Amino acid sequence: QVQLVESGGDLVQAGGSLRLSCAASGSIFGVVHMGWYRQPPGNQRELVASITSDGSTNYADSVKGRFTISRDNAKNTVYLQMNSLKPEDTAVYYCNFQLVWPTLRDYWGQGTQVTVSS
Repeated sequence: QVQLVESGGDLVQAGGSLRLSCAASGSIFGVVHMGWYRQPPGNQRELVASITSDGSTNYADSVKGRFTISRDNAKNTVYLQMNSLKPEDTAVYYCNFQLVWPTLRDYWGQGTQVTVSS
C-alpha cells in the first residue's frame, strides 16, 4: 500500500518562505501527475499547483509568481516552494499523486499545517 508522507508545514511570519515535501512510501508505476491542494479554515479544498509527468506546471492565480512546484521522479517526491507568504495562505496543505496510466487512482497525503502570521 503506497502512502504519501508530507513534511515542511510550520508557523511563519508574513513575507517568509517554506518548502513542503511529499514522498511516496513505495513505487507507483505508470504515468503520475502530482499536485498540491490546500484547505483554508471553513473553506473547501482548492488546487494550488500541479505538475504533469512531463513537467508542465499549473498554478492558482493567487499563488502565481510566489509558489513553485517541482518533482523528483527518482525519489517519488513532489515539492512546493512557497515564498512571500501571506496570511491568506494559511491552510492545511495536501499533496496528491494522480495515476492516469495504466489505471486511474488517486493518492493523498495526510495534510500539513501552514500558518502565516501577520
